[in-house]
Amino acid sequence: MSSATTQRAAARILVVEDERDIAALVAYHLTKEGYRVRTAEAGQEALEAVSAEKPDLMILDIIMPDMDGIDVCRRVRHDTRFTALPILFLTAKGSTDDIVDGLDAGADDYVVKPFEVAELRARVQALLRRGMRSRESSSVLQLNDLTLDSETYQVSVNGERVQLTSTEHRLLRYFMEHPNQALSLSHLLQAVWEYPETTGDPDLVRAHVRNLRAKIEKGGEHRYIRTIHGVGYMISG
Repeated sequence: MSSATTQRAAARILVVEDERDIAALVAYHLTKEGYRVRTAEAGQEALEAVSAEKPDLMILDIIMPDMDGIDVCRRVRHDTRFTALPILFLTAKGSTDDIVDGLDAGADDYVVKPFEVAELRARVQALLRRGMRSRESSSVLQLNDLTLDSETYQVSVNGERVQLTSTEHRLLRYFMEHPNQALSLSHLLQAVWEYPETTGDPDLVRAHVRNLRAKIEKGGEHRYIRTIHGVGYMISG
């Protein structure tokens, strides 16, 4: 059995969508891929399902009857049990501000409706694959007063622990593995998000770097991650 087949057979996906036809469509195609899919129609139901079933990935709409998806995402992220849970927004709210709000809330990726099923499948596979690699890695990285443990998902700055999302953790780890190197936005999209060349939104990188800086840097000073204008970013070692 291939690793991809094993991954799909083991993966549990929670689809949170109040439009039943869309939920059924997503569930149908992901089930065909071998994933185990559970659906929820409202925010509170989603929170209860995450807590009880501990899915491997959550696909989340923003517009829902009882609680919007942004609030659901924030509540999930505030629970330390689900720091590493991959969250993908699938929503009709597709403005730049909407995407930034979703990523700021702690989402790992964002797909706008109407969507191509093939693209959604590819994003799901990439998120689960990255999560699997993160769990398999047990290295501890140290850079100045930054410490990152890939096994426990713990990150500390000067001995003080900070809580990162799974994507923020992967992004920081990649920076720490490549100190003093100017990394372009397109390179980071390929290396961290595993997007094919020339695909992916650079704002995805910018939003996650901004959130990462807010958590590991105090006082607004870019002590660790420097902006290289016209190129991308660099972490100083």
